[in-house]
Amino acid sequence: MASFEKLRREVWAANVEIFRSGLVTMHSGNASGIDRKRGLVVIKPSGMDYDKLRPSDMAVTDLGGRKREGRWNPSVDLPHHLYLYRHRPEIGGVIHTHSNYATCFALLGRPISVYLTAIADEFGAEVPCAPYVDNQGDHIGETILTHMGKAPAILLGHHGIFAWGATPRAALKAAVMLEDVAKTCYLALSLGRPKPLPTKEVRKWYERYHTTYGQPGTTD
Repeated sequence: MASFEKLRREVWAANVEIFRSGLVTMHSGNASGIDRKRGLVVIKPSGMDYDKLRPSDMAVTDLGGRKREGRWNPSVDLPHHLYLYRHRPEIGGVIHTHSNYATCFALLGRPISVYLTAIADEFGAEVPCAPYVDNQGDHIGETILTHMGKAPAILLGHHGIFAWGATPRAALKAAVMLEDVAKTCYLALSLGRPKPLPTKEVRKWYERYHTTYGQPGTTD
């Protein structure tokens, strides 16, 4: 049970952080995490203020979307999170936001190429942009699965972004870094025509970042 409470707090912290980082406004966006052993998903409750959330407010469902714990209804985006968890067992956390600069690219239907070493580090490839799809049934989840690439994030046409990782914290990192590089790319594209890094260079930066960067035992 201690591990599940830890997950609940991690999901709560990820939701609070996307708000503090300016990736969401009012009630938009959400973060979730999954306990694979118990088959339970923890996610932000629908329509609640981020700055008033407490760990105990998190909604808990099973992989079929049935509420198992908590007094609040889960986010309306729960079906998309569940679809990713059901089809990609390596995913342990999912973030959805409408962050301004990344969503600007999504509105244009434009992927974010690997213009920066920071993109190569975290994503290892361009961040793809999926075409617009409505919010009925599993359409969003299906579209993400169809168009996702190596990068742990995707832009959704006319909508926003989804990011994921092995944990809610890893998904949060991908979402925060995506908005940061999207802002730099937006500014650069307003001034000129930057060229993407060669594939060989992208691979070098990605491999170094994921093998030697940081301290032993850390995940960031």
